[in-house]
Amino acid sequence: MEAKLYNIQGKEKGTVTVPEALFGLTWNADLVHQVVVSMQANARQTNAHTKDRSEVRGGGRKPWKQKGTGRARHGSTRSPIWAHGGVAHGPRNEKIYDKKINRKVREKALLTALSRKFKDGEVIFLDKIAMEAPKSAIAQSTLASLAGAGFPYITTKKKNAALVILPRADRAVIKSFANFGHINTEEVRNLNVVDVLASKYLVIAEPEAAFEVLSKKRVVAGKVAKESSAN
Repeated sequence: MEAKLYNIQGKEKGTVTVPEALFGLTWNADLVHQVVVSMQANARQTNAHTKDRSEVRGGGRKPWKQKGTGRARHGSTRSPIWAHGGVAHGPRNEKIYDKKINRKVREKALLTALSRKFKDGEVIFLDKIAMEAPKSAIAQSTLASLAGAGFPYITTKKKNAALVILPRADRAVIKSFANFGHINTEEVRNLNVVDVLASKYLVIAEPEAAFEVLSKKRVVAGKVAKESSAN
């Protein structure tokens, strides 16, 4: 498969050969949904916490004697049916929401999402992004050039317009795009299916280097495909 290769001025510099094993997978909604839900559950923080009747303060003395008052019997003023009492069946921070994700399944979902983005024309290949020092003006100019090259939402979408994928950590580039709230950056080795699907466009810098990292996941994806067909 062939795709257009752009430079930071938004001009076509040629074409790049895109590996079909990485960007030619068929869409599998069930697989992607399973991995996305699991990753979001693993990232969930259990902050909500209520106290039960044994944790709230007070209520040690029996409010009134058991019999003879004409009122209902009670043993503590911190029962859940009393005002300022404990909470019954409320959220607790001991609850664990983590879900296990097999590495092969996670990587297959990533390649499936990349393939879908490529099929929808939402993957932009740049020859390189190099800066000696953080320059927001260069980053803004690059986004404007890509918008003029046929990707208009990269400047108009207010949130998650694009994910800039770098072959390696580049402090200057990361800090240059950090000033834009609708643009995110990530190293290709840390790429995951949630980040891919959250952004409208994927801007892959130095695609050959990115393919080399992603190719390590290709064998895993192939194994998952074989196992699925066998079942």
